[in-house]
Amino acid sequence: MKIKFCGASSGVTGSCHLLTTDKHKVLLDCGQFQGGKAQEAMNYEPFPFEPSEVECVILSHAHIDHCGRLPLLVKRGFTGKIYCTDATADLLDVMLKDSGYIHEKDAEWQNKRNARAGKPQIEPLYTVADSEETLKYVEPVLYDQLIEINDEMRIVFNDAGHILGSAITELWVKEGEKENKIVFSGDLGMTDRPILKDPTYIKKADCVIMETTYGNRNHGENAASIKQLIDIVVNTARRGGTIVIPSFAVGRTQELIFEFNKFYEENNEYRKDLDKLNVYVDSPMATTATEVFRKNAQVFDEETKAYILKGDNPLDFKNLKFTRSTEESQALNFDRSPKVIISASGMCEAGRIRHHLKHNLWDPKSSVVFVGYQGEGTLGRALIEGKKDITLFGEEVHVNAEIYNLEGFSGHADQNGLFTWISKFEQKPKQVFLVHGEEQSKKDFAKLIHDKLGYDPVVVLGNSEFEIDMNEVKVLNMEEAVKESATDDDVQKVRNKISGIHTEIEDVLYNANLAMGNALPEDQLVKINNIVQELEKTTINLGSAVNEDQHGE
Repeated sequence: MKIKFCGASSGVTGSCHLLTTDKHKVLLDCGQFQGGKAQEAMNYEPFPFEPSEVECVILSHAHIDHCGRLPLLVKRGFTGKIYCTDATADLLDVMLKDSGYIHEKDAEWQNKRNARAGKPQIEPLYTVADSEETLKYVEPVLYDQLIEINDEMRIVFNDAGHILGSAITELWVKEGEKENKIVFSGDLGMTDRPILKDPTYIKKADCVIMETTYGNRNHGENAASIKQLIDIVVNTARRGGTIVIPSFAVGRTQELIFEFNKFYEENNEYRKDLDKLNVYVDSPMATTATEVFRKNAQVFDEETKAYILKGDNPLDFKNLKFTRSTEESQALNFDRSPKVIISASGMCEAGRIRHHLKHNLWDPKSSVVFVGYQGEGTLGRALIEGKKDITLFGEEVHVNAEIYNLEGFSGHADQNGLFTWISKFEQKPKQVFLVHGEEQSKKDFAKLIHDKLGYDPVVVLGNSEFEIDMNEVKVLNMEEAVKESATDDDVQKVRNKISGIHTEIEDVLYNANLAMGNALPEDQLVKINNIVQELEKTTINLGSAVNEDQHGE
């Protein structure tokens, strides 16, 4: 078996890794390169493989740097299935269409300039129609369900805690009489964060492909960042300024809504200030993504589910406004009253956020608050590094606004979180590949796990291919893995899920003796767990829908 790293190997965008056996070719992610012009240009280059030969794509989550070249893959010949969680599938419908629209508009704008300069016309990377065609190949599955993707490979998605639907993939690959287990981390989230569950810890693997976005630094405390954010908001509003928050439309925006909602409800200290302060989510995609969040309540953490079941919508409050139209967005910049504007993109490379920066960066009364990773070469990185003069839409803008970088809001696990995750393997994997990080971040994390865990990881730099040889290690096969999961504790977990679904459903399952006994055949446990996942999703979403109806009345 071979692994070819085709993206997110020299940075944090363009995630794309090809697994090849004698019979199959499978792709892990197919992301878009983001950042400066050099990065963007890489999207137009040929894939380092033939798209028509790829049997399927296993997608970790719906961020564009992980899924953004799927329409291009289809456009260039791919016709296989795209496996992802059902929540990711819902988000893809939003993300890919929006991305196609942006590429169309970018090409339209460039062609106007080319026409004036006598240069040839260009084609968009892909279109909305290409995105719609891609969605036909999406195959959604639930967390913890065992899925056979071909005669040699089976997968299970585990919650990565990064964004809605994000997954850690366990992939079993059988070659001849041997079966190896590969774990692909995708992007790992932080623990103890609102809305989402904590990242899943995996016990065993033969090979690990792991992200290292924050492999060499730690975030501030989330609670401290929340308090700092509220202080920034209140102080800026008191001096008559606007708070501009560049935010990723999926994940970060919803976390901010949750925290603002919670703060509005629980803190009387700033009530006078907050009651007259509107929070605008100025992003059609973020607005739609928030609606997707609301319909996927089954994957929320227990705290958020509790809010829903008691009739409180954690993604809504009276001062929250969503703006969809261009006219509504433009009006925000002519309204000089204090307000919060949450707008995409998170790295300030495109979208409405650049207009809001143009209208507010010059104003010493205003503040710009960064709440996520800023890649090399991006406008966001330049601002947090202190650049004072920038160009927006051909106009020079001097930075007078206060600039803040609150890393406690990051959706990525920091160094401590990454180390904790990889340290949970009960046996040292034969091979560990470090990807999705800037070079120094990967090297520093490699040294850390070498010194403390005795690992000898491969720091992936540039497009490269590796042969995976498991001959010298005990192979963890699927049968062993399933047997290990069929323990008393895991049977109890299934039973607990069942008990929380519905009394009538409980009765049916208990009477059928499907979940009461501790001694279950492993294949039966897998089947029961798959059924329970579907029941859990249906039930929690039904509860969410009922609460929304009641709220609407």
